[in-house]
Amino acid sequence: MRIGILTGGGDVPGLNACIRSITLSALDLGWQVTGIRRGWQGLLDVDPTSALSRTENLIELGRETVRGVDRVGGTMLHSSRLDPRTRPEGDRSQEVLEKLTALGIDAVCAMGGDGTLRFAAHLSCLGVPVISIPKTMDNDVFGTDYCIGFSTAISRSVEAINALRTTAASHERIAIVELFGRRSGETALMSGFLAQVDRTMISEVPIDLDVLIPLLEADKRSNPESYSMCVVSEGATIKGDEGLGEEIGKSASDRTQEGIGQRLAHEVSSRTGQGTIVQELAYLMRSGAPDAVDRMVGFAFGALAVQLLHSGQAGRMVALKGGNYTHVPIATLLEQRKSVDVSALYDPRTYRASLVGIEGMPMLLY
Repeated sequence: MRIGILTGGGDVPGLNACIRSITLSALDLGWQVTGIRRGWQGLLDVDPTSALSRTENLIELGRETVRGVDRVGGTMLHSSRLDPRTRPEGDRSQEVLEKLTALGIDAVCAMGGDGTLRFAAHLSCLGVPVISIPKTMDNDVFGTDYCIGFSTAISRSVEAINALRTTAASHERIAIVELFGRRSGETALMSGFLAQVDRTMISEVPIDLDVLIPLLEADKRSNPESYSMCVVSEGATIKGDEGLGEEIGKSASDRTQEGIGQRLAHEVSSRTGQGTIVQELAYLMRSGAPDAVDRMVGFAFGALAVQLLHSGQAGRMVALKGGNYTHVPIATLLEQRKSVDVSALYDPRTYRASLVGIEGMPMLLY
């Protein structure tokens, strides 16, 4: 048995822990493990008949290869956002199938977010044994309560938000911290709640400036240090602003308009005359080593993936549900998009987290 492992989409801390876990679990079964570089792109680029091409696009994973990688952020296999079905030359899914056969890869463990795992589900439908492993710091893959990378992104964000307080206080300004989260505001919601900022704006609820700006002014006046702090999801929109809404679906690299943080700061300054600070945390949220939670989940997801293959249960996505490790059909993420349950977790009148029911909630994974 030979397993192919790949990582696609944005890197997050915890991927290397998962790669190590898959590798060691597979080796314990006497299986072989091939790392595929740069996600699905690696399978399109590799020429199975060329030793040089195999070296450039593949890496054989052994115990020494993955020693210590769990302590490092990012992905040792590198990444891409390529979907073989959407190439300019047409759908190349059949080529992926032929490459897997030529390389002797019997099953695939694909780590990624919504885009990467959509093709994994497609590949499974074509008959390839595939296990999907959800990772994204936005935590927005439907079918699992948790994705690798989320906890570290929250930890990084909370640290940065609280560090920025000293500058906001020194200059008596309204500080606006913009966090990744195009379609889901969960990262902003959790970071804002744990850092206890004054207001948090999420992707799911349009911002009413006539309500928000007076609140921020009041927060600043009531603070003995004369500053206020707010967090905003990059995908948040201003109420009535049609142009910005069209930008939500685009990747950050495609955007030509300024971010929501800058737009919000301009509105605050022009309406109130107050000074502002805008900080976009961006890639710093997912840089560096994983925290304890992402290392733990990475190890567990990797081991579960191999156990599923060993028991003949391919076509599954590993998941955390209600605080328990489990697995769901691989196509589950196609059913809908995961977003914040506004009625249960957020008060749109005050732009604050609202945990209305704690009893019965799983720890860390509301």
